Amino acid sequence: MAGKPACVFSSTASHHGGQESTLLSMMLPLLHHGMLLLGLPYTEPALNATRTGGTPYGVTHLAGPDGVPVLSPEEITLAQAQGRRLASIAARLESTC
Repeated sequence: MAGKPACVFSSTASHHGGQESTLLSMMLPLLHHGMLLLGLPYTEPALNATRTGGTPYGVTHLAGPDGVPVLSPEEITLAQAQGRRLASIAARLESTC
């Protein structure tokens, strides 16, 4: 897994429910394996406008107390942006091998 790009994402029931600490904790084993961690930088416009899910550490989903599995439009936009970023970096890494 060394040298391969990776992203993390999580879901919680509430704002301030540990999203960031969960994402950071998930990164540690990936670093131990030598993976290249990719966040979601503030250059992504939707990250500055979201009210539900998303941090520079990775995409998040705010499920709420009822555990709503439906993603908000902002969460979908951010997840797609993170996926595109991962695919783009993976393609660039592949082309340099």
